Amino acid sequence: MPKLVKMNIKMFLDELASTSPAPGGGSVAALSGALGAALSSMVCNLSIGKQGYEAVQDEITEILQRSEELRKQLTELIDKDTEAFNKVIEALKMPKETVDQKEYRQHTMQNAFKHAADVPLETARKCMQILDVARILAEKGNKNSISDAAVSALMAQTGLQAAMLNVRINLCSIKDTEYIQKVTTELGELLRNAMEKSTEILGIVEKSL
Repeated sequence: MPKLVKMNIKMFLDELASTSPAPGGGSVAALSGALGAALSSMVCNLSIGKQGYEAVQDEITEILQRSEELRKQLTELIDKDTEAFNKVIEALKMPKETVDQKEYRQHTMQNAFKHAADVPLETARKCMQILDVARILAEKGNKNSISDAAVSALMAQTGLQAAMLNVRINLCSIKDTEYIQKVTTELGELLRNAMEKSTEILGIVEKSL
């Protein structure tokens, strides 16, 4: 199968809708975040060089660099999430006839589940950063595109919450309690911050519409 990011939209949606369990929610979460980042980049590009925004040109230019880097990283995570899931499937199919095989399989499975949790966790972190970008753009970006800053935030929030679900379902198969506690704590902080930031952004946008 070709890389997901190389597919056109129809091909990607067809693959997503197929009987194959991957790509699934994790890849969609990364795509949602990438869309949010792209929208933030658009608002930046529509603000740079425009009359009335001279005072924020340098800041918006720096934000554009951030949003473009986030878009690149989240685009890569679309495929990385599916690849991580496939590693879990490979581990599950490993032989388990002898004691050594069972032990090696269990070890490999635990590593695969952790990796499958780490990838969407990284997606959630990147989506949180997009919310930080969208917050600035809602306040300082081109007012004609303020609704796009809001949609950027909504896509990032959705990507974050979707990624969190994919982290949590993998945590169910992990036996490392210290790892589980650490990740669970971070997820709680991410969700709390994301909800606060999203509410703040939408509040700014609503006042301008």
